[in-house]
Amino acid sequence: MGEETVLRPVRGMKIAAVAAVSGLALVAAACSKPAESPTSGSSSGGTAYKACMVTDTGGIDDHSFNASTWAGFQKAKSANSAIDISYVSSTSMDQYAPNLSNLAGKSCNYIQSVGGLMGDATVAAAKANPKIQYSIVDNGNGDQANIFPIQFQTQQAAYLAGYLAAGYSKSGKVGTYGGMKIPPVTIFMDGFVDGVKKYNEVHGKNVQVLGWDKDKQDGLFTNDFVKQDAGKQKSDALAGQGADVIMPVAGGAGLGTAANAGSKYVVIWVDADGCNTTQYCSVILSTVVKNSTDGVADAVSKAATQNGTLLTNTGFQGTLANNGVSLAPYHEFDSKIDAALKAEIEGLKADIISGKITVSSPAQPK
Repeated sequence: MGEETVLRPVRGMKIAAVAAVSGLALVAAACSKPAESPTSGSSSGGTAYKACMVTDTGGIDDHSFNASTWAGFQKAKSANSAIDISYVSSTSMDQYAPNLSNLAGKSCNYIQSVGGLMGDATVAAAKANPKIQYSIVDNGNGDQANIFPIQFQTQQAAYLAGYLAAGYSKSGKVGTYGGMKIPPVTIFMDGFVDGVKKYNEVHGKNVQVLGWDKDKQDGLFTNDFVKQDAGKQKSDALAGQGADVIMPVAGGAGLGTAANAGSKYVVIWVDADGCNTTQYCSVILSTVVKNSTDGVADAVSKAATQNGTLLTNTGFQGTLANNGVSLAPYHEFDSKIDAALKAEIEGLKADIISGKITVSSPAQPK
């Protein structure tokens, strides 16, 4: 590859809803330089509003938060053909800063970072380029005026998933593990633990959570969001201890869990509805959805409309009340889940929205 990544606009690229694992872009980039976006093409020339994205290390087809953020870009473009969209892939964390820096020189009007690990690099880039609109998913703005943070009270939806897992489990043991020990990951695990605890209180049970101790804020991690073998290893360990419902919060690494499920355990997916974004719907009980797609689409669309005027840096926070987070449909498991359990989950959702129940996590956005 050359010394500089060529950023090319993207025309009509659609993230595959069902993709073979061998086709994932998670392992597509072998060289050390930033990866290119696919050829695409878009609304024309110099009058286009250029919205550019930098992925986290999972790649554009991680079936998780990179993919759902890119879907938000596509949605914004579908609504406004004057928006020119493109992305650059990060295959390692040391590419965040150069990728963001390079985009500033590509006449991008809006630059989207994806993932909590990109916080420092995004703040540095925004400070160096105060007239460019930046945005970041799963992190704050460091009080930087030109960064629009898109964050989620994910613990609310994960609470419902924990209750579901406890109610569905036959072994009395459920499990979870993360990609890295960072707030956008542990927030899922905290909510999951609290949901299981609530089920135990309501039903007088003692369903155990393996893989995460909320009180100690310590648990099981693959230490990346890419390696499917590591995901398989963690879920095998949890299943070996008796877990029959497992929630991987590990991006593409979680595909290793889904691929190995079935008779051993079922999966609760995260970020984007796994039945729409992976080939493993038959083993996915539900998904803790973080609606990055709509949050990002709205931000890009508003920024394009007021081109030249920065978005307010108060940002967006997704909750159960505004559908920024949710528990996905049960899809192929719908008939296998007791009607009373479904009703209890709906009641808990209403109680969280009304404020009767407060679900908290040390990792939740302020």
